[in-house]
Amino acid sequence: MQVSIESSTGLERQLKIGVPAEKIDQEVINRLQKAMKTVSIKGFRKGKVPLKVVKQHYGKGVRQEVVGEIVNSSFYEAIQQEDLKPVGQPQINDISDKEGQDLEFMAVFEVFPEVALKPLTKVKLDRPVAEVTDADIESMIDQLRNQQSTFKVGKKKAKDGHQVNIDYVGTRDGEEFDGGKAEGQDLILGSNSMIPGFEKGLAGLSAGEETVLKLSFPEDYHAEDLKGAAVEFAVKVNSVASKVLPKMDDEFFKLFGVESGGEEKFREDVVANMERELRNAIRTKVKNRVMNQLFELNSVDLPSALVAHEITQLKQQMVQQFGGGQQIDLSMLPDDMFREKAERRAALGVIVSEIVKVEELSPDEDQVRARVDEIASTYEQPKEVVDYYYSKPELLSSVEGVVLEDQVTELVLAKAKIKEQNLAYEDAIKPDPEPGSEA
Repeated sequence: MQVSIESSTGLERQLKIGVPAEKIDQEVINRLQKAMKTVSIKGFRKGKVPLKVVKQHYGKGVRQEVVGEIVNSSFYEAIQQEDLKPVGQPQINDISDKEGQDLEFMAVFEVFPEVALKPLTKVKLDRPVAEVTDADIESMIDQLRNQQSTFKVGKKKAKDGHQVNIDYVGTRDGEEFDGGKAEGQDLILGSNSMIPGFEKGLAGLSAGEETVLKLSFPEDYHAEDLKGAAVEFAVKVNSVASKVLPKMDDEFFKLFGVESGGEEKFREDVVANMERELRNAIRTKVKNRVMNQLFELNSVDLPSALVAHEITQLKQQMVQQFGGGQQIDLSMLPDDMFREKAERRAALGVIVSEIVKVEELSPDEDQVRARVDEIASTYEQPKEVVDYYYSKPELLSSVEGVVLEDQVTELVLAKAKIKEQNLAYEDAIKPDPEPGSEA
């Protein structure tokens, strides 16, 4: 087999590959001879069809099959011979295939970039430090009770936190506008679900009272014809209801999976969940900050195939998140919408892979098991979940990839300049703003 690099521009390579005619022709003959034993052709007994006749009937198709397989295998032999690492599948061009002549073709592809890693000692970051306090626990329990709250109609005047049931009609210059009318709508004052001034204008009203609110839509309102428009809402209050929090009893605890043990067990579970959430949030923050630093420090030449792959992945994630079970054509989503994030992900993938190679890292089995156990701990039958992960190579591989990233993070932290950042629980569990976005 003859191989020559015809072009090398940036990350693109063009290989001209030649395969001896004898290899192609002999493989075609071998397959035709094998077919002689089984093919049925009119006028000949099965197994007695001459090679020449078999070739007339099947030679072209068999040759196409052989050429396709040899193009594929010879390409991979060629890149091993030339010590090249392609990204994605090659584009095969200029195939020259004639019986009795050498097979020639051109393979065009991109290669992984070489990365000159900056010293990890140049990494500087803040490591979050936080703990779950008694006040945090009480706040969380209040949130859980609020989630299960109900509303009881009474005779009080409406104020923030109350739920009012209203009828309203909106007009602009005396004319009703689309979407400005409703009957029997529930609205919690202070929720800011209506335009500015609407909820505030209902404060102090009781059931049966009416009012007219003179307001203006925000300049950035989603409906173009209402941006900044001066309008009036005629509103009637049908009822005012106060929030009623559930009692801290067994019925309430069962809503959160606590069948026995009462308030003590409920609080234990709340604390355990909060500590797990805090631990995961800090781990994610630290990893993201490390990755941000690695991205800023290292410049990477990116193969377009790698970026295209990441764009496809991001599109699929968006469809899964917002598209539900609908079949959505990914090509309808513009690539440029995902390009910046895709380029960042592709670059970090290359950088992390280079660190793994240079440092000769491999997934730590104990860390993999600990991560699987942590995932399983959120289910009712943890052992079944662990067994399931270890029975599915693709699932276990995804965990190994995360653990490998954790090991890279730990390696970087061991060499980086670290400053502790004390945070309250609520701030610690909030994700950092994405790079390029405003805080």
